[in-house]
Formats: sequence, C-alpha cells, structure tokens
Amino acid sequence: MLCLLALNSILFVNAQIKSPDEFLGYELGTHFTPHYKVVDYFRQAAVASNNIRLIEYGKTNEGRPLMIAIVSSVDNINRLEQIRSNNLKLVTGTANTVDLISQPAILWLSYNIHGNEANSTETSMKMLYTLSAGQNRQAHEWLKNTVVIIDPCLNPDGRDRYVNFFNRVVGKTPNPDPSSREHIEPWPGGRSNHYYFDLNRDWAWQTQIESQQRLALYNQWMPQVHVDFHEQGYNEPYYFAPAAEPMHQDITPWQRNFQIVVGQNNAKYFDEQGWPYFTKKHFDLLYPSYGDTYPLYNGSIGMTYEQGGIRAGLSVLTNDGDTLTLKDRIAHHFTTGMSTVEITSLNHDQLLDEFKKYFRQALTVPPGIYKSYIIKATNLSRLKKLASLLTRNKIDFAYGGDETGRGYDYDSQKEENFTVHRNDLIINVQQPRAVLANVLLEPQTFVTDSNTYDITAWALPYAYGLKAYASKESIHGKFPALEESKTPSKEMDKPLAWLFSWGSIEDVQLLTALQKEKIKVRQAGLTFSADGGNYAAGTLIILRAENEKSIKDLKSKVVHLANRFDKPVQSIISGWVEKGEDFDSNVYPLLKQPKIAIVSGNEVSASAFGEVWFYLEHDLNLLPGIINSKDINHLDVNKINTLILPDGSYSGLIKNGLMDWVNKGGKLILMEDAIESVIEKKGFNIKKKKETREKSTLDELPFLRERDDYENAIPGAIYKINLDAAHPLAYGIGQTYYTLKTDRKIYESLAKGWNVGWLNDKSLMTGIVGKKVREELKTGTLIGVQKFGRGNVVYIANNPLFRNFWENGKTLFSNVLFCNY
Repeated sequence: MLCLLALNSILFVNAQIKSPDEFLGYELGTHFTPHYKVVDYFRQAAVASNNIRLIEYGKTNEGRPLMIAIVSSVDNINRLEQIRSNNLKLVTGTANTVDLISQPAILWLSYNIHGNEANSTETSMKMLYTLSAGQNRQAHEWLKNTVVIIDPCLNPDGRDRYVNFFNRVVGKTPNPDPSSREHIEPWPGGRSNHYYFDLNRDWAWQTQIESQQRLALYNQWMPQVHVDFHEQGYNEPYYFAPAAEPMHQDITPWQRNFQIVVGQNNAKYFDEQGWPYFTKKHFDLLYPSYGDTYPLYNGSIGMTYEQGGIRAGLSVLTNDGDTLTLKDRIAHHFTTGMSTVEITSLNHDQLLDEFKKYFRQALTVPPGIYKSYIIKATNLSRLKKLASLLTRNKIDFAYGGDETGRGYDYDSQKEENFTVHRNDLIINVQQPRAVLANVLLEPQTFVTDSNTYDITAWALPYAYGLKAYASKESIHGKFPALEESKTPSKEMDKPLAWLFSWGSIEDVQLLTALQKEKIKVRQAGLTFSADGGNYAAGTLIILRAENEKSIKDLKSKVVHLANRFDKPVQSIISGWVEKGEDFDSNVYPLLKQPKIAIVSGNEVSASAFGEVWFYLEHDLNLLPGIINSKDINHLDVNKINTLILPDGSYSGLIKNGLMDWVNKGGKLILMEDAIESVIEKKGFNIKKKKETREKSTLDELPFLRERDDYENAIPGAIYKINLDAAHPLAYGIGQTYYTLKTDRKIYESLAKGWNVGWLNDKSLMTGIVGKKVREELKTGTLIGVQKFGRGNVVYIANNPLFRNFWENGKTLFSNVLFCNY
C-alpha cells in the first residue's frame, strides 16, 4: 500500500508537467519549434518534475544555450552524483567495489546534430514528457535501473537557420510538392554549425566549440548506450542498427551483437505498425569521429538512427506517392527512442558487466599489434596541439626517456631503429582508452569494404606532420610534461634586427600581429648564418632601421608581441652575414600584408568555405572579407589583394575582370574543384592529366542493386606529396607534406610556373585506393604556382584545412597567404 501511495504521489506531482502541445500552443508536428522555445520547454519541465535534472553545459557560437536533461527515477536523481562517480570508476579498468546491481545503466540520446534534420528536436520534447510526466507506467519501471540523458539539440545555430528559413517561406497550408520553395534551402543550408562545419564529423577532433563542450560533458558520464538521431533523404525508409560493413576490427563481438538485440526490438514495434525499415546498409562503423563510432571506441553501444526527412518540411510527396509528414517522422523517432530505453533497462546487468569488462581488457590486453606509439618532437607547436587533442579524449601519454627501440616508421613504412629523446611524446596503449588511442594512431586501418561513408585514413602523425614510430615494444614515457628549453632571448637596446622562426601557427599569429601594428617584416629566402646563429629559410626579420622612424616604441612592441605568442626574442647586432646573402639582397623580401577575401555563394562548397573562414578568424584572428561569387570580377586590388576560391564550381564566373585584377598584383588561390573552372581557359597554364578510366569490371558482373566499385574508389587516403623545399610554400615544412586525398584529380606539370608539390609512385601511405585510381595518381602535380602579370595564381588540388584537424596543412596554407613568390 505504501509503495502504491508513493507511486500515485509521483504520478500526481509529475502530472503538473505540461505536454509539448500544451506548452507550445500547437500540436507537435504542425510547426517547427524555434530553439528558444525548446529551451523554455525543457526548463519548465525540469521545474515541474522531481525526476529531471537539467544541465546547461555551454553556448554555441551565436550564443544559444546547450543543455541536457537527465531523467530517471526520483531515487536515482537524488543520488545522481554517486551514480556518475561510480560509473567513472568502471572506466578506470581497475578493481573497484561498485555494486553493479544497484548501479543504473546510462543511456544518452543525442538529437539534431545536423540542423536541417529538424524532426529530432521535436521528438526530444515528446521523449522528455513521456519519461518524466509519470503517465507511462512502463517508463516508470524502466527508469528504476536506467538513467536517460537527453540532449535536445546538438546544433542549435544550424537548426534555427533551417527553422527560420522554413517558417518564413511556408504558406498557411504546407505544400507537399518537393519542387515548392519550402523544400529547397538557400545556401549554405541548415545542416552545419555557425562556421558551416559538420558536427557529426567532429566528435574525436573537437575543433568546434559545440563539440568541445559536449565531449567534455560526455566524458564525465560515459554512457553504456548512445544513440545519434538523424534524418536522410525523404524517400528512404527508416534505418536502425545493426550497422553496415566496414566495421573497425576493434569493435568487440559484444558491441556488434547488442546492436542486433536493439535492432530486433525496434523491428518489433515497426512491424506492429507496418512501417518499413532497413538495417546493415549505408551506415558503417569505421571513421572515428561520428556519433556512433566515437562512443563505440569508448566502450559504449553507439548507434545511428536515420529517419527519411531531409527537405521534407511539414509534409512531402515521396516517390511512392505517399505523403510523409513531420508527425510521421516524430512518431518513428519516438518509437525507436522508447524502444531503446526499454532494451537498455531489460539488459541493464549485462550492459554494465560488459562495460566494466571493456575497460579492464583495455588495461590488461589492449587491442592491435602495437603496444606503444612514439611521436618525435620535430615541431613542438604541433606536438603540443596533438597533446591537447589526446588530453581532451582522455588518452594517457608521457614524454621522453633515454630508451632505444624498434618500430614501424610512418614515413619510410619500414621497421626502423629509434631513440627516445626528452620531448618525444609516448602513448603506451595499456590504458583504459586503449581502443580509441589505437584507432586514432594506427598507421594502417584494416578495412573490409571500400564502400564506406567517409575517409579511410586519419592516423594522427600524418595529420600533424610529425615523425613517428609504432612499436610492438612496451615503452613508457618518464616525464609528465614537456621540457620547455627555450632559446634564451637576446634583447639588445639597438639591434640591427629581430629574428623569429617560421613553421608554427604561433609564428603566423605573430606575423599578423606585427603587420597590424604596421611593422615591416621581411622573410629569409635562403638559410643564412649571422652573429653566431644559424637561421632557416622562412625566418622572419624585422630591421630596426626601416621601422623605427615610423613606429614609436618599436622595441617594446616587438618584445610585447613576441611574449604574447610565446616566441623568444632573437636579436643580431651586426649585418655581417657569415653564410648566405647579405641583408640588402632581394633574398629577404618585404612581406606584403594580405587583404583577404573568401568567395561565398551557391557555387561554393559550404563546408570548404567554412574551413577557410574558421581558420582565418579563429586560428589567425583575421577579419577576412566575404564576397558573393557574382562579384569576383569587380575587385579593387588596393582593397583586396588575396582572393580565395574554396572548393566549388565557378565555370562561367571567371572572366576578364578577375584576370585583370590578378595582372595588377592580386593573388588568386584556387582550391580543389575551383581549379577545374580554369582548365583550358586562356591565360591559365594548368592542365588536367587524362584519366585512364577503363570499362569497370562491374559491368561484367551479374545485376546487383548496389555494387562496390572498388577499383575506382578513393573515399579518403593519405598521400605523401614531394615538395620543392626551396619554394616559399615549403617554408617550415621541408621536402614532404602529408595530404588527405579524397578524389582522383591530378594535373600535368606546369610548363610555365612552379611545380611545388607532386606525387610519385611511392606517395600512397595509407587508406583505400582502387587499382585504377592508384595508377592515375602515380605521378602529377597537386600544388603549383603560376606567375600572372604582377600577380600569382596558386593551385591547391587538395584541402590543407580538412575539417580543421589537419594541422599539417595549416603551415602550407599560411605560406600560400603570407609568403612572397
């Protein structure tokens, strides 16, 4: 009787929670709800309910709140911190006294990471109400041994971009005709965040503020089950686990099998309604930075659920002649959400036991053939950034020692001997996050199927451009931190010049800050020796004599800016050059301050535009101009001297006006497919290599609905580009540069100009590349510079800023922007 009275009390109290329909003033599914109203709904529910805990964990670029609602039984909510703490003890992989019977399983539901997949956030409100209002007795039972975390919107900026568009153009009655304007989003669309980044490619890299804040919270909870709710094309039936191949070999048999258990439970409810669905197709489990793979590599059951609905609006006519409504889409996502709560609760004991076992095994028998990864301190700036990434992902590492060892050399692709030095970074994979560490660092990722959804290579030593070894020996670092052995500053009162190295993001930041102060900066075109010091090509030089008349307090400004970017101040008192050219030579050109504009618009890849925009604003603290693609033929070289055309299709837009601007001294940077727009155009020397594409052997095979054209595949592989080390684009990099290649495009050597970066038949380092594509990419130019009157055209066939985690490419792109050539 007491239990019944307690239950009735809970039901009565929580009955005060308003349903979404009551709170919003319209039936859920008849309108798209702006983010601020979703936030208000979650807040009122948390106030009205005694089994919800609301946590605001950050804000977006545009200032919108990010939050989660934690829903469970009242008893669990009252001891929530103890539950979280006990769960993290399981992650240590060590012996502990956590009582798994009384410890709830944790299920995390993530909604709307892609802003225009807008059904998800609407569904999250229905999920919150159903789990917390006390009117669903089954849910009440499930929550006794399950804690449910609901993130209603991972990408509020993108979602509101879509919702504001749709609500502005929809009529009194939604038009289901797919050609109606409400189904056609304007550029850049609502999928991405403020900087047009795909947040579902950013889980591991955490370059974006939303990802950084969310993953910090995620790692404080570490759920046993995680579901990432998405939408796909509206003609597709619903997708849920089990996933497609390829699956990474480190995904455990338990993780694979439980996906089947979840899928069967979802199928049961869909079968009851006669709703179509599919499994084991399209959505694989390989690339480590998805909302399903990242949790999987952290011990969870990570899954993606996909409802047909992109561009569907409130209703749309499908190819089958049916009308798909937002209400339908909400019903489907709600059903799989509740089904997953149920199956998590029913399998509570095994989920916790396997979760504990996962981390214990990582600590005792880590996966993979390599026991240690040794990252050499060849570039301290990039090494520090790698250390920061590992720290954010809770991967343990240490520095240095005096050991020698043997391991796979990432560059030579052979077993080589190595010596560990003081600042070398060492990751021993015998640790709780062994799987994630191995996945991110392994030099070759085993792939069972080339028909993957994303890139097949991402090994961090290549992405960061650092010398590295993967060793089968167990090597441990001896020091917790780097030894900051800075070159002592030499601050003379009246030096001939101040000198700074070149090759890191801090060097570029210093240069931009100096130029903002109107300080003239030169750059060494060759190595030289002066005043007892040796200096590399690319070294920045500030000559006192050409600056002190126009710059007040020159020395204090130079020293202040150097300290701001943690750069040692190097001064020389004599202009006597012991080796190399004297300072009055044109080998030390004055660097022109770039006045940069980026082209935007329908012709431009939004994600490629966003990568450039983010790098310039976020990493370099610059304020680039953003111009419409239709305006590129009307530029003033005195106002804009550097124009970036990100990946896109500009055919018909590049006309005499733009070419005249280059002739007058403009720098035109053509990235990826932008190069295709000038092929065979008068004045441009770039020529595409002829493809050797032959009739595919697929044409000789029996009919299949979906076939894997492996021989023509290149979903994303790492290549080593050979660089002309004497060219300014190679300053701070050297003779080779690792790039991510995602297409088969390659160009003939420039007959007039500089072939700065090219491939040879040994350039492929790792990743899936079909036989025919390999043949095509054996030789050819990927980076080139053409003189064009008083200006230059720069051709960059691959993306050096890929998803902003490709740190190795940032030095190259900075050279393109700032160096003279």
